[in-house]
This record gives sequence, structure tokens and C-alpha cells, in this order.
Amino acid sequence: MRLFAIPCIVALLVLGGCKSERDAPMPTAFSLTEEAIGRYCGMNVLEHDGPKGQVILSGMLEPIWFSSARDTIAFTLLPEEPKNIAAIYVSDMATAASWEKPGADNWIDARKAFFVLGSSRRGGMGVDEAVPFSTEAAAVDFVAKHGGRIVRFADISLDHIRDGSGKDASSDHGAHESGARENGTVGKSER
Repeated sequence: MRLFAIPCIVALLVLGGCKSERDAPMPTAFSLTEEAIGRYCGMNVLEHDGPKGQVILSGMLEPIWFSSARDTIAFTLLPEEPKNIAAIYVSDMATAASWEKPGADNWIDARKAFFVLGSSRRGGMGVDEAVPFSTEAAAVDFVAKHGGRIVRFADISLDHIRDGSGKDASSDHGAHESGARENGTVGKSER
């Protein structure tokens, strides 16, 4: 009986450790400063227009910075990037001062944001952007001015990011998505 008890105690301790890591509060966003360098471009993040992003990995003291929300999402989807993500933040363009100055502290959890894909606005490196908003109403207003379609974080695939048009090249649900764009509805799933 004693031999059985020891493995059970060890298993409970291991499982308890996993639970506490999952239940740990999400780290807060870092303020964007002049020292922030983009992961993929190697340039100062503040030198670029449009929404920015940051990913905080478990156990890390500093975020990984991105000069665009699109690059932030790509990081989470690329198989070769780390998966121990504790938080994903993107600029909340619903509260941004302007496209050129999206703000240093107006971050939103990317998993809760409404993203506009395929708009006429260009992001950090002059490419199509995934424009994040904290409210659906702000995203709908943006679509009315700049085109595109609204999706949730969980609905964005790597094909959306690679293609840049916001269309998922790996599926045939484009007709449904364009109808959602026209009537302002979006998918409600979240990661």
C-alpha cells in the first residue's frame, strides 16, 4: 500500500503545480517605450504607424514587441515560435489618438478584440493590417470608412495573415464572411 501512496502523492503535486500555473493571473501589458524593438523587423516599434502588439511569455520579464498587430498574431500561429504564451496584447484602436499614434498604454487582450482584416489601411511595414478594436461598434465604424471584414482572434488563421486580404485561402467560407461584413456581424468564438 505504501508503494502505491508515493506515486499518488507525486502525481497530485505535479497536477497541483499545473493547475496553479493555469490559474495564475494574466500579466499586465507593458507600456510602449522608445526602447521597444520589433521582433521581426528589428526596428524601433514607435517608427511605424498603426496598431502594435506585445506577447508576454511565461517566466519572461520583458515582452516581445511587434510593429504591427498582424505580426503579433502571426507569432502566435507560427509553429516554430514559443507556445508558453502568458498574454497577448494589441493596440486598442477604438481608443487610439490616431493611426500614426496608436498609444503607449491602450492595450487590449488580443483574444477579446474585434479585428478588421482586409481594410485599405496599411500597418507597420506598409502591409495589410489586422486592426484591433475593443468594441464591435468601433470595428463596424472602421469597416464603413476603410473596408474589410470583422473577425475574432480565434477565427484568424495563418492563411489570413499570409494572404493579407483577410480571406482564408484554405477554406470555402468566403461567401459567408462577405455576408457577415455587409451586415456587420462577426463570429463570436474566443480562444
